[in-house]
Amino acid sequence: MGVYSLPMSENMDSLKSHFNIGGKTVLNRLAVQPMEGADGTADGAPGELTVRRYDRFAASGAGLIWFEAVAIRHEGRANPRQLWLNADNLDEYKRLVERIKETAVEESGVMPVIIMQATHSGRYSRPDKQFEPVIMYNNPLFEKDNPLPAKHIITDDEIKRLEEEYGAVTRLTASAGFDGIDIKACHRYLISESFSAFNREGLYGGSLENRMRLFKNALDNARHIADKDFIITSRMNIYDGFPYPYGFGVKEGGDTEPDLTEPLAVIKETGLQLLNITMGNPYVNQVNRPMNIEGVERIYKLTKQVKDKFPDMLIVASAPTFLKEKSPFLSAGAVEQGYADCVGFGRMAFAYPTFAKDILDGQFDRKQTCVACGNCTELMRGSYAGCAVRDPIYTKLYKELLEARAANV
Repeated sequence: MGVYSLPMSENMDSLKSHFNIGGKTVLNRLAVQPMEGADGTADGAPGELTVRRYDRFAASGAGLIWFEAVAIRHEGRANPRQLWLNADNLDEYKRLVERIKETAVEESGVMPVIIMQATHSGRYSRPDKQFEPVIMYNNPLFEKDNPLPAKHIITDDEIKRLEEEYGAVTRLTASAGFDGIDIKACHRYLISESFSAFNREGLYGGSLENRMRLFKNALDNARHIADKDFIITSRMNIYDGFPYPYGFGVKEGGDTEPDLTEPLAVIKETGLQLLNITMGNPYVNQVNRPMNIEGVERIYKLTKQVKDKFPDMLIVASAPTFLKEKSPFLSAGAVEQGYADCVGFGRMAFAYPTFAKDILDGQFDRKQTCVACGNCTELMRGSYAGCAVRDPIYTKLYKELLEARAANV
């Protein structure tokens, strides 16, 4: 890889081994990352395209399917079609989880472990037609000279009620048949934003103890509900890519220079056995979906710091897709060289649904790989999310989106 330092290996054997978590066995070292489809129903249940996506993910051959972000309350949905698990639609999630497992065994011979990501979208909440942000603090990096009115800043009492809801959604998640729950703490949604609330007053701002309080309490409430074999985990930002005091995992006075002192302290306090590592903010920067080789190198360098600090913790690495046909070599090298225990694919799963099976069989096809164009994200913000290049359904939807925009100009 030239002057860049990335763990690369042509030996795929490291990806074929299994690992155990929560009394369950993950049959290989490849994962489908949580990729939102914005295709649920108005009441939060899986829609027709949701089911189609998970049929495809189930056939991937991945040992771990990290189910997309599911809102824990209507007000926390990032769009009117985001999934939202509640008592009224629980049976529809049960049917989907059963279908995923049945399809996976039939199509790939792999029974996947399925973890549901539970979220509150915070400042990106748009449960209905208009944005209805819920923020930890005003942030001039995002709001510029127009800070949001105080009514949008969540109060300490409201946060306490929200913490309890993470317990309630854990019960629903287990009842639906998922193998675990991810208390989402990334990409500048509400819990992620709490980590950088340096300038907030009260129980949830200022000191690191306060800034991690929402996360810790949400995890504790989930643990109190779950049985011992139910997996409690998180997809967590270890680096925001914004300068102090508005970024987490950055060096004070160092602009956007990474400093993992605080993220490592938070991870230590969680006591988690499994952690999915990510960084950045998909709305503002491309740190989590790197658009250059330097970005990929940053992600793997910082992920290795976490793994070195917590060698017994199972770590899922992110963002191999930018390397396209070389992504299998990065994945194999990351596991072989101790950067991570598993590697998760996001955009690639949209474009190339059998990616994991083909990697493990030595049949990875460069002609099916994601081209890292970003159209799936653009499509999600305009309608539904999928690969506009490789999947005809989303090619058509993307074309319609572009035509609608042109007509409105």
